[in-house]
Amino acid sequence: MIGIDKNITLAYGNGGRLMHELIDMLRSKFSNKILNELSDAAEFKVNSTRLAFSTDSFVVKPLFFPGGDIGKLAVCGTVNDISMKGATPLFISLAFIIEEGLEFSILERITSSIKQSAAKAGVLVVTGDVKVVEKGAADKIFINTAGIGVIKKYSLGTKAKPDDVIIINGPIAEHGMAILNARENLGFLSTIKSDCRNLNFEVKRCLKASKNISVMRDPTRGGLATSLNEIAYSSNLGIEVYEKSIPVRANVRKLCDVLGFDPMYVANEGKFICFVKEKDAMKVKHAIGKGTRIIGKVTSSHKGEVYLKTQIGASRILPMLEADQLPRIC
Repeated sequence: MIGIDKNITLAYGNGGRLMHELIDMLRSKFSNKILNELSDAAEFKVNSTRLAFSTDSFVVKPLFFPGGDIGKLAVCGTVNDISMKGATPLFISLAFIIEEGLEFSILERITSSIKQSAAKAGVLVVTGDVKVVEKGAADKIFINTAGIGVIKKYSLGTKAKPDDVIIINGPIAEHGMAILNARENLGFLSTIKSDCRNLNFEVKRCLKASKNISVMRDPTRGGLATSLNEIAYSSNLGIEVYEKSIPVRANVRKLCDVLGFDPMYVANEGKFICFVKEKDAMKVKHAIGKGTRIIGKVTSSHKGEVYLKTQIGASRILPMLEADQLPRIC
């Protein structure tokens, strides 16, 4: 509980229960209707135009990793949060906090990656800021972004509906394990790459395929299990997912097994879950494309909880992340 610990620890940033308690404490200081929705992006109107607005900070270590880097991650993270509201991302801001001593060549690589990722997403960097701090006051470079997009059709909320089915667009846990393998120089022979990428065009195809999508979420910090728990809690409904249907690549699963990580709690940066009426599930699945799986359903029983149907047919509660598995993955 907030108040028992005297100091902030890394566990308060892991996407799990402690982070949610910290966010709730901070939210209470600024409580308002828009903020209290606690979506990936805020939704509001300016005249008759509906907008989605999001902000994020990126402190990933190492700065460069298989499948991405801090620059690509900064663009994709913000684009994806806006997309989870059903919005078309248009503009982003870009602010750097740079530690004294950073090589210009590193900054050049990062900014080139940002330019390329923004172009792929179809967004423009329209404003920004630069701060330089003393050596030791940061870890090479931190990036803050904000993004804004237009909601052209209908917005997506935070609540699922009874009898929704749950779809995921591909294998989980790749980003977190790629970061860990690169950070700790584990020498794991099978190359694991981060799934970091923009999701806006996949989301657009989903919205075109169905008008019966309740909620979308990209399971970043805290992984798939934590995102499912957030949705179950906000919806006051139960969620049941099937272990055999949840895709995990063999090399990722092997590294998780060796190190004692549960892939359900490992971060992703290019995956999203979609809650949709069963009658439209196959249309949405085909719209997303190869690798997409139906992994579960929403129920009216065990409200606010997530249950995992295991490979052997048993059922167990899948709680929100408690302890810190891997800090600074985004």
